[in-house]
Amino acid sequence: MDITGKIENRSLKLAVIGLGYVGLPLAVEFGKIFDTIGFDVKQERLNDLRRGVDPTLEVGADALKTAARLTFSCTPEDLHGCDIFIVAVPTPVDIHHRPDLSLLQSASETVGKVIKLGAIVIYESTVYPGCTEEECVPLLEKFSGLKFNQDFFCGYSPERVNPGDKVHSLCKITKIVSGSTEKTAEAVDMLYSSIISAGTYRVSSIKIAEAAKVIENTQRDINIAFVNELAKIFSLIGIDTQEVLKAAGTKWNFLNFTPGLVGGHCIGVDPYYLTHKALALGYHPEVILAGRRINDDMGKYVVSEVIKLMGERGFSFAGARILQLGITFKENCPDIRNSRAYDVASTLQKYGCRVDILDPWADPGEVMAEYALKSLKSLPENAEPYDAVILTVAHQDFKQLDVKKLIRANGVVYDVKGILPREVVTKRL
Repeated sequence: MDITGKIENRSLKLAVIGLGYVGLPLAVEFGKIFDTIGFDVKQERLNDLRRGVDPTLEVGADALKTAARLTFSCTPEDLHGCDIFIVAVPTPVDIHHRPDLSLLQSASETVGKVIKLGAIVIYESTVYPGCTEEECVPLLEKFSGLKFNQDFFCGYSPERVNPGDKVHSLCKITKIVSGSTEKTAEAVDMLYSSIISAGTYRVSSIKIAEAAKVIENTQRDINIAFVNELAKIFSLIGIDTQEVLKAAGTKWNFLNFTPGLVGGHCIGVDPYYLTHKALALGYHPEVILAGRRINDDMGKYVVSEVIKLMGERGFSFAGARILQLGITFKENCPDIRNSRAYDVASTLQKYGCRVDILDPWADPGEVMAEYALKSLKSLPENAEPYDAVILTVAHQDFKQLDVKKLIRANGVVYDVKGILPREVVTKRL
């Protein structure tokens, strides 16, 4: 029986490689209808999931229980016999902003060693156009001894997960699908159609699907860079950026973007995959790289603005006590990877400030391990007033915070995200 027949009669055996924000929701949904192996190299991660605990908060304990055909493993031998492999591992950049494909290569090696004749390997990790066929396929061939598009096949279906978003969840987002052959594309489409209620969108090639994904976040990055630059200009003019954007937004075709710190493992990373490919082809992408420079520099800009405000009020910046609200990369999400809120805290420390970080969503142990910073989930009731408070992440929790009690007389409150009551804020980005 071919793979499409196995999908139809629910006899398919499937493996999801990588159980992070992308892989776990996939494994859970497929585990409701197919025999599914959730594979991850982190034993601690698997132990949590077996106990019904997902520290990323993407999947609840009840949802894990519904995946009756899902099992977890960190043993590659358990992957033998799978008809389809879905690779959903992180694709970060290094300190020089170059694509780091090490996890993707390792996953491809793992799959290559266990793949069988006729199997399909689907990649979901964000990459540059051409990466699947140029980097991953040769590894699959090398470690399997099989021939691409003859003995095994590949597909690409880019992840579109929005961490912390309970409205636009996996099954409610249209899924782009592609395959290395027409028949493979049909099977990939049929597979995802079995769980995606929003429907699928089939494209003509893997490269098209790769490109569609990478420009989604590149477009957002450039638009945010634009409003970040506007914020700098309007600050010099002496007008409020949030008010300007609200007024401009009354026109039907004005795009709704707001200034802020652009981090995380998508918007702050994906553009570098596209520029890497462009540079390799001899083209220098000016607009994309300009947007990246603006967004990467915003943490330092926020600190410079706070320095000015404190100076105007007679505060000494060196030794100042400053409370930073938020260290995760985005609001209402525990993920701290590539958080640009870190840039604010580290720059403050370089200037000799004493910085306390309050973040009810972040795990203090992870923050210490990742950034060597101490963070708190709550402040002690007798905390001394601070010289300045800087809100960097728009957690829902902060909207109920009584900032007046946290700041000393004439202290500075700088609101990067524009969510605090206007009467307590000294300045907004």
